[in-house]
Amino acid sequence: AEFKIRVSDAVREYFDSSDADEVVRCIDEMKCREYHPEVVKRAISLGLDAGPRERELISRLLACLHPNPLSDDCLELGFEVLLDSMDDLVIDIPDAKAMVGSFLARAVVDEVVAPAFLSNRNNSHPGDCVVEKAVQLLSREHCTARLEKVWGPGDGRPVSELKSAMDQLLKEYLLSRELDEAASCVRELKAKHFHHELVKRGVKIAMEEDGRDHASKSSSLDATAALFKFLVQNSIVSEFQVAKGVQRLEKILPDLKLDVPAAPSMLDEFETLAREQGFLHIPSGKA
Repeated sequence: AEFKIRVSDAVREYFDSSDADEVVRCIDEMKCREYHPEVVKRAISLGLDAGPRERELISRLLACLHPNPLSDDCLELGFEVLLDSMDDLVIDIPDAKAMVGSFLARAVVDEVVAPAFLSNRNNSHPGDCVVEKAVQLLSREHCTARLEKVWGPGDGRPVSELKSAMDQLLKEYLLSRELDEAASCVRELKAKHFHHELVKRGVKIAMEEDGRDHASKSSSLDATAALFKFLVQNSIVSEFQVAKGVQRLEKILPDLKLDVPAAPSMLDEFETLAREQGFLHIPSGKA
């Protein structure tokens, strides 16, 4: 119990100082090699409860701790303990599976965990869906560059960078249709005040994806409605921000029509879907 407390305290101090060497010294001083796997679990668990900056620090810390004082076996065992406790973690942190999947994929990219660790799991453990998420992340194009920035940028980024991050997550969602992954990315933005921009850009991208003429079924528009329904239901995006985003879309319709002639009818369709699914409550025709 004392080891766990001291490790937790050391990691919290590391969040303030960014001094990984101090954590290494703390672990070495305790001389408890049999508890080293617990370091992985405690550090990542604390990262799950914190923000993108702290999660990036934890990924860097794992790289600093390997291979000494934490050996290959210690790190893999630490991840196994973490994966086996996923059912408990998701009770307090709904995004835990997606985030631990990102930690695991990043650890492989940083050469902290061997790729063989992922393939050796035989789908008989509670956390195997997390391993699958990590494999998916590692299978993407340019995965190394993406995973090196998996936790950021966070607070304080320029608006242009925030818009770019929104566009990327929205386009990736339309390809994957993974609601949990998209929700995790929206949380990482840490921009509740700017979610109206996410709504505006999301519907605009869906319109463009569905083509210039609105002849066929709007699959991207349906998927975008499903995303915002999910985000509102999980208290990630507020109904106020959805309404504000729709109102901003109404204002740019004349420009949108130049690229997407069917934009007005497509926006009407999105608003109808949003009302029917319960995440938009502004009166029809007064957006």
